[in-house]
Amino acid sequence: MAGTWVFVEQKDGNIRKVTFEMLSEAKKFGDEVSAVVFGKGVEALAPEFAKYGADKVYVADDDIFGDYNTGAYVAQMAAMIAEYKPNAVMFAHTFNGRDFASRLAQKLEAGLATDVIKAEISAGKGLFTRAIYAGKVLAKVEVTTDPVLATIRAGVFEVVEGAGAGEVVKPAIAATAADVYQAIKDFVPTVSARPELTEAPVVVSGGRGCKGPDGIKIVEQLADLLGAALGGSRASIDSGWLGHELQVGQTGKVVNPNLYIACGISGAIQHLAGMSSSKFIASINTDPEAPIFNVSDFGVVGDLFKVVPLTVDELKK
Repeated sequence: MAGTWVFVEQKDGNIRKVTFEMLSEAKKFGDEVSAVVFGKGVEALAPEFAKYGADKVYVADDDIFGDYNTGAYVAQMAAMIAEYKPNAVMFAHTFNGRDFASRLAQKLEAGLATDVIKAEISAGKGLFTRAIYAGKVLAKVEVTTDPVLATIRAGVFEVVEGAGAGEVVKPAIAATAADVYQAIKDFVPTVSARPELTEAPVVVSGGRGCKGPDGIKIVEQLADLLGAALGGSRASIDSGWLGHELQVGQTGKVVNPNLYIACGISGAIQHLAGMSSSKFIASINTDPEAPIFNVSDFGVVGDLFKVVPLTVDELKK
């Protein structure tokens, strides 16, 4: 058996940090660890994975993998699993990762644990911890099918450098044009100088308490001063103050930064589901009974229009 595989989350050669987190964690399982990367012109990325312990790097480099495509990726991965027989395959719990892993699980008729925050894989079995009911309960899920499949939440594992052999393996390209049943006609990226929301070590979010675009600008000042990503609650997104790609919550993005600062966010259960696992939470709200304070390490009962500017001024000093 070929140990644990980590599917590389990358776009145009830019590797998501969660890939290195998964590789570092997989080394603890005591078996061979391999990175699996699909794309066009991606073989040059192989040494990066060796730095974080990859014993092997499986590289499927072909035009058909230039953009993420469910059908082609599933066909290729299924063929590789049949040939090399890994014990387990881990994916990032991102939009693409969730899509890929679930379709692969269906094709292989295998079990899949999603949004995992703790993993133990040995003897062909996987024991995973997942947060359910908006983070109120931790559930342990055992996957015993072959191979074990799981999607991993970003930010829950530490990145640890540890040199691996990084042997490059080039599997046969099994995906064909017949597997491509959807095509990207255009890709318009969101351009921002701020860190990507799910990757950032610090996230500053604004909610209904911002009262409008002017309040969001105040929150943006704090985010930029801290080099943080900007996020928002459902209320600020639906009001049009922030773009949908910045929504934190059950129906948005799940974040797990070292520091999460909630400005004017009451803490609806849907929002808490997206940020309550952050390592340190600081909140500012005028309502002392706001649910956000129940998950906060540090809380300020006050008006963000007064508190945030004072905080910015002190940080500048």
